[in-house]
Amino acid sequence: MRETSLDFLRMLVNTPSPSGHEVRGQRVWLDYVKQFANETFSDAYGNCVATLNKGGSPRLMLAAHADEIAMVVNFITDEGFIYVRKLGGIDAAITKAQRVVIHTRNGPIKGVVGNVAPHLSKVEKDRKLPDIHDLFIDVGAGDRKEAEKLVHVGDPITLCDEFELLRNGLAVARAFDNRIGTFAVAEALRLLHESKRRLNPEVCAVSNIMEEVGLLGARQIAYSLKPDVALVVDVTHATDYPTVNKQQHGDVKIGKGPTLTHGGCNHPEVVARVAAVAKEKKIPLQHEAQSSTSGTDTDVIFWTRGGISSALISLPDRYMHSPVELVSLKDLEKIPELLAGFALSLKRGEEFKVKI
Repeated sequence: MRETSLDFLRMLVNTPSPSGHEVRGQRVWLDYVKQFANETFSDAYGNCVATLNKGGSPRLMLAAHADEIAMVVNFITDEGFIYVRKLGGIDAAITKAQRVVIHTRNGPIKGVVGNVAPHLSKVEKDRKLPDIHDLFIDVGAGDRKEAEKLVHVGDPITLCDEFELLRNGLAVARAFDNRIGTFAVAEALRLLHESKRRLNPEVCAVSNIMEEVGLLGARQIAYSLKPDVALVVDVTHATDYPTVNKQQHGDVKIGKGPTLTHGGCNHPEVVARVAAVAKEKKIPLQHEAQSSTSGTDTDVIFWTRGGISSALISLPDRYMHSPVELVSLKDLEKIPELLAGFALSLKRGEEFKVKI
């Protein structure tokens, strides 16, 4: 990966962007993409768009969500301990004994998620896993009055884990879900901007908000933009590590390329075009089958305004929704190439319709 792109990915992943509080991360994204776009803008709730070849046809939306799972301050005890609620699918069991940052209007406040030492608790064979309301944060306050001078109910909370390179092209971070998606659509825009080939479609790269709490930003921006076709980028579960049932969850490996999802919200003609582009560009693809829903923004984009022809491209991710999400940067680099190749394959005014 080129150094400038790697620096952008690192900054994007390390910038806290809890659901509903994505402003800081969105600013990083907009500052990067504006050099490759004809125009950039944001809407009322912070969905961000960068447009290239304005007025082209069809209108292609490349979308990914900017938010990460997190927690939020819910209650402060008389002793100054802070209880929390979820923002998205955070796992309470692995959040205990973690360092955290509470993002307040007056700046970040450091704290730790408390954990009772085994010496002070009964260790039983079938010890109950904690629920989110069992977790409490210690910021070092002496009592409630002192704590309330530091934080307020509603302040978002993120873990401290940041981006690190491991080996063999692998990297680890707390928020690859789904900053890798917003990275990919930004890099696709860069590749198209630098390309000398004729670009027919208007390309709208989108970094949308609040996916983790209900696919909310994608509903807003898909309705506003009215794209003719959409490609969505997200992470998917890698299944190439111990204890994961491949018969149930499929065979998805790190380092074997991005995945393409089939069925449901994924338009068969768009899927076929993505596969054809991958074959032409010699990009390795893995394949996933969808049952009822994909669990991604594709689920709401495809039915907006009577139907938007859509497809989902995903990056294999080990240990999703944890502080140690692990991905292959080699896999990630292939996604912008695939997105850009799809855009360049479109004919002026082209439509995707199911053949009947």
